Amino acid sequence: MNQIKNSVASLHLDENYHAFLSGVKDRLKSAQIRAALSANSELVKFYWDLGSELIEKQKTFKWGDHFLEQFSKDMRQAVPGMQGFSVTTLKRMRLFAKKFPEFKIGAQPVHQLPWGHIVVLLHRISDKDECSWYIQQILKNGWSRSVLEMQIESGLYERQSEVSQKISNFQQCLPANQSGLAHDLLKDPYNFDFLTILGEAHERAVEEGLVTHIRDFLLELGQGFAFVGSQVPLVFDDQEFFIDLLFYHLHLKCYVVIELKATKFKPEHTGQLGFYLAVVDDLLRKEGDNKTIGILLCKTKSKIIAEYALRGMNVPIGFQSMLYLKRFLIR
Repeated sequence: MNQIKNSVASLHLDENYHAFLSGVKDRLKSAQIRAALSANSELVKFYWDLGSELIEKQKTFKWGDHFLEQFSKDMRQAVPGMQGFSVTTLKRMRLFAKKFPEFKIGAQPVHQLPWGHIVVLLHRISDKDECSWYIQQILKNGWSRSVLEMQIESGLYERQSEVSQKISNFQQCLPANQSGLAHDLLKDPYNFDFLTILGEAHERAVEEGLVTHIRDFLLELGQGFAFVGSQVPLVFDDQEFFIDLLFYHLHLKCYVVIELKATKFKPEHTGQLGFYLAVVDDLLRKEGDNKTIGILLCKTKSKIIAEYALRGMNVPIGFQSMLYLKRFLIR
């Protein structure tokens, strides 16, 4: 018995055994994920095939919706332990086949989505390009169904794709391989409807609300942002300055300074933000980091004034307005 205990104890101390055990666990997890994805793809394909058949059968034999009621009843009796054959779901299968007529496994990324996500897209998005954009974002960011619904509700597609409203000098101040990605970070406007501040709010109240709801804030900012801190002190030449919000962007490999201005945009705001960018580059930027980027969030902005303010600036700055959906007012 002691010999067995000693043998077990030695295994727990053996690095090779731990490496083997860890490898098996990783392979099992990967196998489970592949099996789940495969099962999902097969289910989605089955729903599309059945939806296509329902369309053809009702067209060929002129069966009405009473056919769906009878078919639903018969299928639920045939497989009582399986859900997914309600009349509502059958109608969704038809709609799925109709909206994705060229569906083939591997040809369209929609087959990688869970059925619940597909249902949201079927009922909430009618434009083909917009639907394709959301599909790509779901796969890229791993959005849950509730997050997808929230992003659609906030009009993310329109805000992200409204290039004419995105004001920045990123193209002039950043290398080509960075400027496009940096410009894509901007939305018009940012939606901070998750804040629950009542009445009028000043900059500090907005900042505190964003930090309190940092998960929602990061979700609104988009993929790649890592929160560093708020009111980050910068000691420079025996003076102390404070950055409203500081992030590090994992894909751009640079710091991102976000300044909040609870007023209309003013040209002098660019000078303050440019100063912060220069100090962050000198004090925080490490070897391998790219140039620090600044984003100025204002109550409102004038496109013409903002573009003039950027002329002659040699640091990368973008301007965006903030949307609160009338939850509270900023003065």
